[in-house]
Amino acid sequence: MNKLCLVILFLLFSGRAMTQTNTLILQEPPVTSGAINIVTSNLEEADGNTYFAEALKNERRGDLNDALNLYAKAAFEFNTAKLFVRYGEALLKLGNVHLMMNHYTEAEQVILNVALKNYSKIGSKTGQMEAYYQLGRIYFAANKLTQSLWFYTQQGILAKQINNNTAYIESVIGIAQVKIKKKEYNLALTDLNRAELLLKSINNGQLKSRIKEAKALIPSKSIAKKS
Repeated sequence: MNKLCLVILFLLFSGRAMTQTNTLILQEPPVTSGAINIVTSNLEEADGNTYFAEALKNERRGDLNDALNLYAKAAFEFNTAKLFVRYGEALLKLGNVHLMMNHYTEAEQVILNVALKNYSKIGSKTGQMEAYYQLGRIYFAANKLTQSLWFYTQQGILAKQINNNTAYIESVIGIAQVKIKKKEYNLALTDLNRAELLLKSINNGQLKSRIKEAKALIPSKSIAKKS
């Protein structure tokens, strides 16, 4: 419980740190602080990269608590160094580990209240799209189907805007999974068939497997009626 409180406190602090950046720069001497800031920023970036790499190793080994703490540290360092793209990447990983541990509330807080705002602030549509996708997964796992459907839909809209076919197909599959859970089998099957057609333009075995797994959840009677 203490660890979760520390992560939340870190996130709140890091959000405030982003808004205070310009003020801090204005308060420092122009020449001397420039050199100091460059050195400090480089050190923070290096620390962030180290924490991130170690977090990846821990995540792959299944040491999720350690991965959680290291991703939080990496996010803090990247934010302090004003590397907001890397900051967002660390937040997405942090949220994903929370999701893997079934910490749905914590995952939602990290992605919705911090990562998405960060990407919106820096104008990254790709980052926003990835945050929407993760929120779709979080709400789906938490059985909040209305919210999940909305965020998968937003992911698809942005994917079309930036011509990311893979992400668009992911959104269609996500929407279909929500409909399957709501027992809207015919609508889900329509979406999955469309995803299969779209998949012909790209070679992605993972998405092909996901479509197959989703179709297996639809009762055979519904598939027969659709045929």
